[in-house]
Amino acid sequence: MATLVLDNGAYSAKIGYSQEKVSVIPNCQFRSKTSRLKTFTANQLDEIKDPSGLFYILPFQKGYLVNWDVQRKVWDHLFGKEMFKVEFADTSIVITEPYFNFTSIQESMNEILFEEYQFQSALRTNAGFLAAHHYFHTKPSELCCLVVDSGFSFTHIVPYCRSKKMKEGIRRINVGGKLLTNHLKEIISYRQLHVMDETHVINQVKEDVCYVSQHFYKDMEVAQMKGEENSVMRDYVLPDFSSIKKGFCKPREEMVFNGKYKTGEQILRLANERFAVPEMLFHPSDIGIQEMGIPEAIVHSIRSLPDEMQPHFYQSIVLTGGNTLFPGFRERLEAELRSLVPAHLPVSVLLPVNPICYSWEGGKLLAHNPDYDEMVVTREDYEENGHCICEEKFDI
Repeated sequence: MATLVLDNGAYSAKIGYSQEKVSVIPNCQFRSKTSRLKTFTANQLDEIKDPSGLFYILPFQKGYLVNWDVQRKVWDHLFGKEMFKVEFADTSIVITEPYFNFTSIQESMNEILFEEYQFQSALRTNAGFLAAHHYFHTKPSELCCLVVDSGFSFTHIVPYCRSKKMKEGIRRINVGGKLLTNHLKEIISYRQLHVMDETHVINQVKEDVCYVSQHFYKDMEVAQMKGEENSVMRDYVLPDFSSIKKGFCKPREEMVFNGKYKTGEQILRLANERFAVPEMLFHPSDIGIQEMGIPEAIVHSIRSLPDEMQPHFYQSIVLTGGNTLFPGFRERLEAELRSLVPAHLPVSVLLPVNPICYSWEGGKLLAHNPDYDEMVVTREDYEENGHCICEEKFDI
C-alpha cells in the first residue's frame, strides 16, 4: 500500500510518495497575456513562453481553500498520469489543511478525497503537526516545540507538547509572502516602474534581493547615501523573456552609480525596499496592520501556557515556511526574542535546511510510523459513518 503525502499550501503544493523524494509545485493555475484562452495548471508554468503579466488563479483566498474547481484541476494534474500516476484504490493520503479550518471546507475535502478520487484511506492534519512530528523525531529527548510557520497567507505560531497542539497558545498574524510581494509591487510602482500586473516577476525580485535587517535604522541611513557608499543599493536586471529568461542582480563591480547603463537592459534600482519589505513580518504596524510582529506574538503565545512549560518552548522554536528563507531572518528573530525573554531563560531558534519541505518530511516520517494505520480514516469507515468519523479521528 502506497502512501502519498501532500502538504497542500496556498502557494505551492509539496507532494510525493512516502518512499520517494518531494516535488514542490505551484498550487494554482495560470493564464498568460499572449494566450488568454489557454489555462496552464501547476508545473505547466514552465511551458509559458512569455510569463510577463501572468494571471494567477488561486484555489486559496485569505489562507482557506475556497475555489474547489481550481483545486480539483491541480489535483487531477498531480494525481494523473503525467505526474504521480496514483492508484487510488490502494493509496493512502496524508493531506494538510490550515488551522481552524471551516467545517464546510473539511466536509468538501472528505467528499472529494473519498467519493470522487476514492482513496483507500486519508489522514487530514495541519502542516504544523507534521513539522512538530519531524522535530520530535530528530530530537527524541524534547517534549515541547513551538512551530513558527510563515507562509503565503499567514504566519502561524503553534505550541506542540508531545505531538499535541495546545490550542490556547495558537497565534495567527495576517502577514505572509503574498502581502510582502504585493507591497513590493506597490512601492516599486509608486517609485519607479508600473509593475502591478507583474506578480511573478516581482515575487522573483523579492526572493533574490530582499533580506531582514539586523539594525533597521542603521540600514535606513546607509540606504540614503549617494553612490559607492550606499552598500545596500542593488541594481536588478528585469527579464525580457527573450534573451533574459530570469531576472538577476547585477554584480557590485558592474554597477553604474551615476548616469545610465549603456546596455539596453531594463533596470530596477532597489535600496531600502530590500529590507523594508520583510520588516513587515516583525512590525506589521509599519503599513497599518494593527497586529503583533512575530517575536512579540511568540512571547504572547508562550506566556499563555503553563509556567513550568515556558522555558522548554523558548529553547525549541522551529521555523518553517518560505518567508523564513530571507537572509538574516533567524538571527533577527533570535535577537528580538532575546530582548523580550527573561535573561535566565535560554532562547534557541532552529532554521531547518529546507524549511519549505520540513512539514512534508514530517509527513513522510509519519507514514512510516507503526501507529499510522490507527490514525487514518479508511474509505469503509467513511462510507459507514460519514463526516463524523473524520471529526472524531482527526485532531483539527
